[in-house]
Amino acid sequence: MTEGKLLVDGDAVRALAMALPEAEPSTSATEAWAPLKRDHFGQRWADVDHNGCDTRNDILGRDLRSPQFQPGTRDCKVIAGVLEDPYTGQSIPVDAETISKSVQIDHVVPLHWAWLHGADKLTDDQRRQLANDPDNLAAVASSANAAKSDSGPAEWLPRPEDQCSYVATFTAVLQKYSLTIDPADRSAIVDLSNRC
Repeated sequence: MTEGKLLVDGDAVRALAMALPEAEPSTSATEAWAPLKRDHFGQRWADVDHNGCDTRNDILGRDLRSPQFQPGTRDCKVIAGVLEDPYTGQSIPVDAETISKSVQIDHVVPLHWAWLHGADKLTDDQRRQLANDPDNLAAVASSANAAKSDSGPAEWLPRPEDQCSYVATFTAVLQKYSLTIDPADRSAIVDLSNRC
């Protein structure tokens, strides 16, 4: 998502959003959240691609400009670089002391949101893949990740310049994992795709 501006076909995003199955009305968010544990999505930052690096460092290495790696880690542990935050547009230089506080790895489709939209019906392996899927992950400013939290596109969007690529990614991940969408999020994606 952060490897340069994506050219987004608004018609394709709109068609995909319209084709997604609609979420069934659920109980309150509090009740729906209760059965979810982070462990349902497997080991946090697993090495799902078996390259010897955990997913967090794979994404930092992909998304930071000029990443620097801790010696002796086979270019796995990222200790410095510059984040060009896709959500805020900020340029954030980080080093070994600031990287874990300044940069977080965001699930574009948040895991809680995904759980409420069908991830509870996925297999353990599918949920682990979703939680560690590079297509669903982006290095972002910690403050932006906190502001977004578990929101869907109806409640939160990045800065205008990156909204089209964000909803294109969000919609593609829903399709990839056969997740559902509620009317408000579908409407937000369709409305936005008209401007892409």
